[in-house]
Order: sequence, then structure tokens, then C-alpha cells
Amino acid sequence: MVQKAKILLVDDRPENLLALEAILSALDQTLVRASSGEEALKALLTDDFAVILLDVQMPGMDGFETAAHIKRRERTRDIPIIFLTAINHGPHHTFRGYAAGAVDYISKPFDPWVLRAKVSVFVELYMKNCKLREQAALLRLQLEGDANGSVGHEKEPAGLLAELSARLAAVEEQAEALSKQLDDESADAAAVATAAHLERKLTGLRRALDALEPGTGSGAAVLPS
Repeated sequence: MVQKAKILLVDDRPENLLALEAILSALDQTLVRASSGEEALKALLTDDFAVILLDVQMPGMDGFETAAHIKRRERTRDIPIIFLTAINHGPHHTFRGYAAGAVDYISKPFDPWVLRAKVSVFVELYMKNCKLREQAALLRLQLEGDANGSVGHEKEPAGLLAELSARLAAVEEQAEALSKQLDDESADAAAVATAAHLERKLTGLRRALDALEPGTGSGAAVLPS
């Protein structure tokens, strides 16, 4: 069974959380509620999330302050944040959202289909990233077992390298297609920057795999976590 991604919904109003759950239920992922910034930070201590939908206007710790805490933590700094706000104070307010680390800034009322489509992109990227980490961990175990003289592996390290390289190539192709799609649709700078961030991560994985090829010093290679 494929493990579902977790999506964190942060809003102090229960009716808004209920509406978000109704919109995103079609994605068939795990939706986690948080009614305050403090509650969101607590949830982020123990669980991994594909994306965070964060309300800006909240009593106590508002969305901007919550995002600042999220981005300061090494464990959570790379989680995409989509700001949701009922009040649009103009370009300066929007810029503040992006400066706080948001990948998108959406004013209410918003189109449910658009929000669901945006969230689905980040869920897909998260799932692909998880798959790559699993494959990297498997490869690391196989290589360590081979170095210790273990026998009976299902596949030789060279075969695992080839399989992982092929899987990575497929993700690279999809990431490139996503970047082209964003360019074609004249997407905002934050979405383009997020796609570029993914491509940089994929480049790091590719370099790590290349370093594991025979004759390139595989013993010293470190796969990205």
C-alpha cells in the first residue's frame, strides 16, 4: 500500500478548516488540522508534511510569524507553504508573504479547483522525493552489505545503480516538463522558484549516483538524505 502524504491545514476558524477539507478530500491524502500557529508548530515536531496551507490572519501567532518559525527549523524549512488570506492589502502585503518563505499567496475567496491543483503538485513532488529517498536507502544498504562480504542479494550493486538511475531519469523528465509548463503558463515567480529548487535537489541526487559508478570513488560517495 502506498503511504499517503500529510497536508497541514492551519486556520483559527473551524468552518474554514472544514471547507479546506471538503476541497482537498478528492486528493485522498491525510489532512491534519491545526487551529493556531502554536498547534501547527507542535504537529511539525513529529510528522512530515508535503505542504502547509497557512491562514495569515490568526490571533496570537499570525501566519507570518508561524512561517518564520517553520523556516528557521532545519527539519521543516523546505516544506512548501501556501498562504491563505481574506484580506488583500496590496503588493506590499503579498511580498511580505513571499519574504516569509511562502511558495504561493492566495486571497479568499479562491477557486477550489485552482487550490486543489496547486496542492496536488506539491503532493506529487513530495511523493517522488520520498520514493527517491527509499531507493537511495536501499542502495546504501546493498552497497554496505556488499562491502561486508554479504551474499544472496536479489540484485548486484551495478543493477541497483542502473535501476535507481532510470527511476531518477523519469523524475528528472517530469520535473523538466513541470518547469516548462510553469513557463508556458506565465506562473508567478514563487512557483517557478519552487520548481527550480526541486531541479537542484535532483541534480544533487544525479551527482551522487554518478559518483557511485565503478571507477569514480564509490566508497566516498554520500547520497543525499
